[in-house]
Amino acid sequence: MKIAIIGAGAIGGYVGVKLALAGEDVTFIVRGANLTAIRQNGMKLIMNDDTEHVARNVKATSDYAAAGPQDLVILAMKAHQVEAVADDVPKLFGPDTVVVTMQNGIPYWYFHKHGGELAGSRVNAVDPTGTLSEKIPGERIIGCVVYPASELLKPGVVKHIEGDRFPVGELDGSTSERVQRIADCFTKAGFKSPVLDDIRGEIWLKLWGNLTFNPISALARATLVDICQYPLTRQLAAAMMTEAQTIAGKLGVTFRVPLEKRIAGAEKVGKHKTSMLADVEAQRDLEVDALVGSVAELGQLTRTPTPHIDSVYALTKLLARTIAEERQARELAAQPKGASAA
Repeated sequence: MKIAIIGAGAIGGYVGVKLALAGEDVTFIVRGANLTAIRQNGMKLIMNDDTEHVARNVKATSDYAAAGPQDLVILAMKAHQVEAVADDVPKLFGPDTVVVTMQNGIPYWYFHKHGGELAGSRVNAVDPTGTLSEKIPGERIIGCVVYPASELLKPGVVKHIEGDRFPVGELDGSTSERVQRIADCFTKAGFKSPVLDDIRGEIWLKLWGNLTFNPISALARATLVDICQYPLTRQLAAAMMTEAQTIAGKLGVTFRVPLEKRIAGAEKVGKHKTSMLADVEAQRDLEVDALVGSVAELGQLTRTPTPHIDSVYALTKLLARTIAEERQARELAAQPKGASAA
């Protein structure tokens, strides 16, 4: 299968190496240091048992048109980074190209083939201009939930931390030939990839934790166990999760794990920094809208009060803006005197 992976970060690199080693024709769409590293040395994956695997039979390019039509395109970046590549993604399309989205949070395609009064609605928090829906239409999408954790150690080198589950599903819940083909491809590569008849329910289950623990950890500079064992933040997490559960219920989603069990599961993870806290410490852009803003928006659409989610969203958005402004100030200060900002 011809597979293009847009992004060779923590998840894209992990998935790409495993698929390539299983015999798939993999092309990484990357830029900068990652492009150079993959072209020179291939893509390296260090597993959690310290075994190393190098996929040298992969291609890497920054030119979407040169990569040509693919059987499968995997969007392996964070939700707020997708719009920047949306105009180029169609250059990878043939008549039957399938797109697998690997973003956390509520996806831009959430209401495509959803049914009910909200069918066809756009989630403005993640697709404010409608560009994603236009350029990467829902008809091509196979939903996917990413459970593994990994990290990019340096360009061209990914370290796997835990997990191997990538459940997939058609947006209408059907078991089509194409979704089965994707699941078989992932399974052959060593992943657990069941075909689900309710991919949205699985998205909500993972989002339930990301919605709460990510922003709270970023605001409080706290690990999962700290949040869960401090009474006030545990109460805040539970309140946010209760609001989200009410929204999901109005959209026909039932959680298969009780709320307290979900919090207890996070507590057991221990002194783990969430990805949003790691982004704060590295002064990177924060994944706020897909994880928090989208849920607040769905609260409005379903006429569900979300005071706790709204408050945390406002604070996290301000934090994200502050980080961006401080980064811009540092970059400006680092410019040689007399250099133009343009």
